[in-house]
Amino acid sequence: MKAIWYTRSGPAAEVLVCGERKMPKPGPGEVLVHLHASSVNPSDVKKRAGAQPAGFENGYVIPHSDGAGIIESVGEGVPDRVGERVWVYQAQYGRNCGTCAEYVAVPSRLAVALPSRVDFRVGACIGIPVMTAHRCVYNAGEPKGKTVLVTGAAGRVGYYAVQWARLGGATVIATAGTDANCQTALDAGADEALNYRDGSLVERIGKIAGPAGVDHVVDVEFGVNADTSAAVLRNCGTVSTYSSSLAPEPVVPFYPMMFKNVTVNMVLVYNMPQAAKNRAIADITRALEHDALQHRIAEVRDMEDAAGAHESIESGRPGGCVIIDTE
Repeated sequence: MKAIWYTRSGPAAEVLVCGERKMPKPGPGEVLVHLHASSVNPSDVKKRAGAQPAGFENGYVIPHSDGAGIIESVGEGVPDRVGERVWVYQAQYGRNCGTCAEYVAVPSRLAVALPSRVDFRVGACIGIPVMTAHRCVYNAGEPKGKTVLVTGAAGRVGYYAVQWARLGGATVIATAGTDANCQTALDAGADEALNYRDGSLVERIGKIAGPAGVDHVVDVEFGVNADTSAAVLRNCGTVSTYSSSLAPEPVVPFYPMMFKNVTVNMVLVYNMPQAAKNRAIADITRALEHDALQHRIAEVRDMEDAAGAHESIESGRPGGCVIIDTE
């Protein structure tokens, strides 16, 4: 099969190889998926660059967690799913073979039915960003009736967090760094969108949220935004954060948060509770069946240009998912 792989960490153009590898066979409990599309997430890029353990126990890594395609065969103990359209998540978590290939064998539970109306490229966008966003919105309870603040609302996760909060019945305040990104958040369903570069963000959020404050924050940069979160949250408010890239060892405003009984939840999609994954998958399936989620695909590249796809993610330019066609 055709695949992309690397045998050492480093710059994409130096370490990513495009060539032929032996096609995998599904083991017990697994399915073999003929992939049509693979998406590049920031975590995939960080693994390849060496910032996170990639896992070279087998001598090589085929990158990427997320993809979509058609089940071609099943392993022992799996009901007949041959011909089923699926989206795949966590393909390379704890294993060396991900979705940047023509085929991948994964545990059957990691291949989720994809409605016939949904394009494979959209299916490849779902795993990490959509499931992370769902967990960030729901791990503090049902959003209905709450005021939810989503920071980085035009980003990969924030864009979906806005939508999950809106679908869940929350009033959504979004923040972003440009007027164009604020408009993206409004188009995704935010009630208000604020450019965080324009004046006092705390004051502007307060005018929208009212004296009670914000109920819940979905945060892309915990360390940078901690003071703002502490200021705008109500008593017993909550924060769900999935990143703190700009301040990896954040200084926490302990007393302002303590005096409000604030709860901070860290979210990592790979090993979040199985019950949370099951809830997210059920809600994703329902949303896909009813076209209730919007998706953004910024770039589509061939496998030969996998390095360019990684470099694009590293640049921070894409306003959406970067897809590699694998068929």
